[in-house]
Amino acid sequence: MHPAFKLIAIGASVLLSNSIHAQTLQSWMSPEVKRAWDQGYKGQKVTIHVVDDFRSGSRFYGNLGTGTLLKRHGEWTHLEASLLAPSATMKSIDFTSNSAVMLARGLNVVNLSYGMFAADGYSSSQIRWDKQESSIISFASKGSAVIAKAAGNDAVAVGTANSAGHVDYLNRALVGKQSAIFVGALERNGTVTSPASLSWYSNYAGNDPAVQRNFLVVGVEGHKTNLYGTSFAAPVVSAYGAIVGSKFKSATPTQITNQLLNTARTDTIRNYKQAVHGRGEASIARALAPVSIR
Repeated sequence: MHPAFKLIAIGASVLLSNSIHAQTLQSWMSPEVKRAWDQGYKGQKVTIHVVDDFRSGSRFYGNLGTGTLLKRHGEWTHLEASLLAPSATMKSIDFTSNSAVMLARGLNVVNLSYGMFAADGYSSSQIRWDKQESSIISFASKGSAVIAKAAGNDAVAVGTANSAGHVDYLNRALVGKQSAIFVGALERNGTVTSPASLSWYSNYAGNDPAVQRNFLVVGVEGHKTNLYGTSFAAPVVSAYGAIVGSKFKSATPTQITNQLLNTARTDTIRNYKQAVHGRGEASIARALAPVSIR
């Protein structure tokens, strides 16, 4: 990692077991989630690795339907993913670690609700990734794990500089990688009769076709949870990946990634545009619909 980089959680944080409140559909979730659970798909035999802040003293209040709690950023994203995929195995990894992420047996999903920011202008040859990010980028490149990356909260296209002239170089490193998904935030879950708009803060797909192909949006209903930001969009897609993997047990991470991308909805988004919303709003019901995927 280049010494100019800094880690920033992309959001406004004792981890709860994912058996607590395990199968309660919360008001912030898409109703499609309950239908997936009723079919028996809850993320079983899939491991979700949450790389985030689990050590700092920074905590904030939120409520994911389990009561108002004071948590670190990573504790929130971990809890969110575990509530959506209650049978998945959850792993917590602090984002300041310099150790490679170790994948488990079976399907692996890696949730990245953080960014690595520095001034714009560094070339790829100047970036010295540490073992943690090197392993994650490698997983996305080789299709070894589904990578759900929060798009960012600067209201700019993925991979471009924000108003301070800083760029999320982890976003840039994941562009074009076969099993990486960038996740933006809608203001709420969309429906055909009540389509949703992109949240004002959310980064968007932009004009790069490689980003557009691997960009999804989901609802982040912060008015219900007090948790805002694309940090809380990425765990939705991570959980969806685990749920899809619990049905299609022999599917590869790239196949799971493509299934989520290929089944996204555009009719639940107000004024859908590929340069803004990428493939559209992730739909767990559509992703689970076929008998098999390949």
